[in-house]
Amino acid sequence: MYKILVIEDNPDIVANIYAFFEPKGFELDNAHNGYSGLTLAASNHYDVILLDVMLPGMDGTKLCKKLREELHDKTPVLMLTARDTILDKVAGFDSGADDYLVKPFSLIELECRIKALIRRHEDDHFVHSIAVGALSLNNSEHTIMREGKSIKLTPTGFKILHILMSAAPRVVSKTELEEKVWGLDIPSSDALRTHMHSVRAQVDKPFDKIMIVTVPGVGYQIIDPNKSENAVV
Repeated sequence: MYKILVIEDNPDIVANIYAFFEPKGFELDNAHNGYSGLTLAASNHYDVILLDVMLPGMDGTKLCKKLREELHDKTPVLMLTARDTILDKVAGFDSGADDYLVKPFSLIELECRIKALIRRHEDDHFVHSIAVGALSLNNSEHTIMREGKSIKLTPTGFKILHILMSAAPRVVSKTELEEKVWGLDIPSSDALRTHMHSVRAQVDKPFDKIMIVTVPGVGYQIIDPNKSENAVV
């Protein structure tokens, strides 16, 4: 069965999570501060990590960034927090979190989100490398190249590009893209537009031809600009 790491310092919340998930066959580990949570995450395999933002020692946002940037750990992370402003949510996603749940929360909803994250993570690992024209993305190594040049994106930007490239040449609707990036808790109506601007600045701006196309009223797509039927003028 699935193994969950709960990094949370509130004993009541931890007890409720254990009482709900253990009878269902889930295996759980718990850390009460950021440092011990990071140690457990680095030393064991988990299917999902439940991560409180306000932790003693090291906060959840910093911990998540360390997991992604230093340990290159791609385990799905679901942030648990009392903070529910748009800026808090964007900060959580930019640190590498996959989903965001505001306290107090329903344990039934938590289970649904956990299962959705695990499914998406399993689906992502079926294809490790994708290429559209001169643009390539390696999911296992978390690298992006275009015309021999390395491209660096935030974790959210990487997700957006991965979704578009996996679907190419299909147009991905705005709604589908938001749901695949943020799950059930989309941060704001402008969040996708902001992240798309950053992705385009890295993927298209330094090059002669654009690959990310906006389809008005529908969504976005990735094209190979060197194919005549895809040429954008």
